[in-house]
Amino acid sequence: MQKRIFHILFFATSLLLTFSLFPQTYAAETKFTVVIDAGHGGHDPGAVGRRGKEKNINLSVALKLGRLIKQNCPDTKVVYTREKDVFIPLHRRAEIANDAKADLFISIHTNSIASRSSKVSGTETYTLGLHRTEENLEVAKKENAVILIEDDYKQRYAGFNPNSAESYIIFEFLQDKNMAQSVNFATAVQRCFRNANRTNKGVHQAGFLVLRATSMPSVLIELGYITNPTEESFLLSEQGSSTLAQSIYRAFLNYKGEKVAGSTRLMAVENAAPPMETPDTPEVEASEVTTTPAKQAASRSNEVSPAGKPVFKIQILTSDRKLSPKSKQFKGLSPVDSYKEKGIIKYTYGSDTNYNKILRLKRSKVDSKFKDAFIIAFKDGVKMNINQAIREFKQNR
Repeated sequence: MQKRIFHILFFATSLLLTFSLFPQTYAAETKFTVVIDAGHGGHDPGAVGRRGKEKNINLSVALKLGRLIKQNCPDTKVVYTREKDVFIPLHRRAEIANDAKADLFISIHTNSIASRSSKVSGTETYTLGLHRTEENLEVAKKENAVILIEDDYKQRYAGFNPNSAESYIIFEFLQDKNMAQSVNFATAVQRCFRNANRTNKGVHQAGFLVLRATSMPSVLIELGYITNPTEESFLLSEQGSSTLAQSIYRAFLNYKGEKVAGSTRLMAVENAAPPMETPDTPEVEASEVTTTPAKQAASRSNEVSPAGKPVFKIQILTSDRKLSPKSKQFKGLSPVDSYKEKGIIKYTYGSDTNYNKILRLKRSKVDSKFKDAFIIAFKDGVKMNINQAIREFKQNR
């Protein structure tokens, strides 16, 4: 009897040791959680085309993306905000992501414009922030308008009016600690779309309520224009939805691999100026800067600051290859300077220790050519925080 008990105890102890030493043999350890949000749903169709509805396109791509991740990433937990045609309020979508303690939030949408016969096409990816163009504002208005069909939206969203430009002022004061990582993923998404021969409309920022309430890196993807008949056919097709899902999946693999490995390498997207920088501010005689951008990695410029003063420049575009000084992509601006940051070549126009002169130059010569251009600063050849540069400029006046 004692011998039998000994064998049982020995077997049990061996089993426990096996599970403790080799747990991956029996169950994959969850290292990453992604929340996939199919925009709209239920009695909210989203944008409507000639043959389809946005809510169905979003859900099709979201489910395909989730299946790809589940099939190929056993260490990743996939959470959906909806898996069928139901209405989920914007605040609840963010709550789902926060409750899941997600590492990444992906909100999937389909774009539209007023004209049903429009030829406008292309994919674009947004991160949270202050819109820099009227076009970006209109996209945010359309996506935020869903709150109007929620019964208690005035109380729940503190009087936010999605159709009022004044309501979006709040996004100017947001200090998003996840901005850099959100931009990393957004740029990866756009690059993968471009590799799949989709028209690349770049990475932008705007005031999306569904992104504001999330506590992790978050993006909102516009898959294409349902108001373009050709693009609508692509979006509704099995091949189209699969291509889009696979593109987002490839970007996800890139982002997740870098995050789990402890690095965040920024990928290049042509003409996609990362919105980590401070949005345009009034001339400093009139206003203080109120936002704090993400910490910038040290990037060197060949120019040395006069007497250690910050030098302000206008960043106009980025590229993964060296462009000729006479490249048409500069749209006639000359001379153009460049610097390299995390393997990406970034091009700038103008250079002055006077912030106000650069701001006026941007408004008069650059904004009409590059809508997403923004001001950066260097000190002693090293890129610096733009808010700190402006403060030093004011102190030196």
